[in-house]
Amino acid sequence: MTRNSSIANEYKTLSVMMALYCRKRHQTGGKELCPSCAELLSYAKSCLDKCPFAADKPVCADCPVHCYKPVRRRQIQEVMRYAGPRMLRSHPLLALRHLLKKFKKSIALKP
Repeated sequence: MTRNSSIANEYKTLSVMMALYCRKRHQTGGKELCPSCAELLSYAKSCLDKCPFAADKPVCADCPVHCYKPVRRRQIQEVMRYAGPRMLRSHPLLALRHLLKKFKKSIALKP
């Protein structure tokens, strides 16, 4: 997988998670994110664009480098905790791809 496709898949997954979270938590109801969620998504995209691991990027929870500032990290964790389980219902392929990536990377890291 190339850097661009790997990062694009991560961004798509994160965008869907953010939309699920914002729609239910902030009652936006539409396709637009509220200003705070849009800002967090923009911040996350800039972190993804700068990721030093590129195509070999692990899921953020297993990454040895924490790109997010502590406050932003807590915010994105809250989004992922809420939206992650709900992704299986609304976007099963994205959710399974994310889970498989986590599973593959954790096996590769074991000695």
